[in-house]
Amino acid sequence: MRQLFYRPDREARPRTALPTDALAHTDGWCDAPADRAYNRRVLLPYPASAESLWREDHLYDLIVVLGYNDKPVVPGQGSAIFLHLASPDFAPTVGCVALGRDDLLTVLAAADPASRVIVTGMD
Repeated sequence: MRQLFYRPDREARPRTALPTDALAHTDGWCDAPADRAYNRRVLLPYPASAESLWREDHLYDLIVVLGYNDKPVVPGQGSAIFLHLASPDFAPTVGCVALGRDDLLTVLAAADPASRVIVTGMD
């Protein structure tokens, strides 16, 4: 668990020992494998493909950046792998881990920079 981002217009700063930063409208995450900023936070608009972290839905009101493909970043091996809020129907994510709000806040309260998310049972 690398860092927490939160939407300050929707969430108070959560209690956690993780490095924490408020999101802004201009925050994005580069998902263009050929770009030097691949799998990194960028400012929007960005010249390469980048996902907006300031979403209309509530999924990214709380986002934890997970340490996946970041030390070192390998182009094409995955980007924007987050722990974030689940959709109301708990629909699958596109490669992320999602929890209900209360559960995510509980995890955040116990988390520190040494905390890990381990996914098992995947085929």
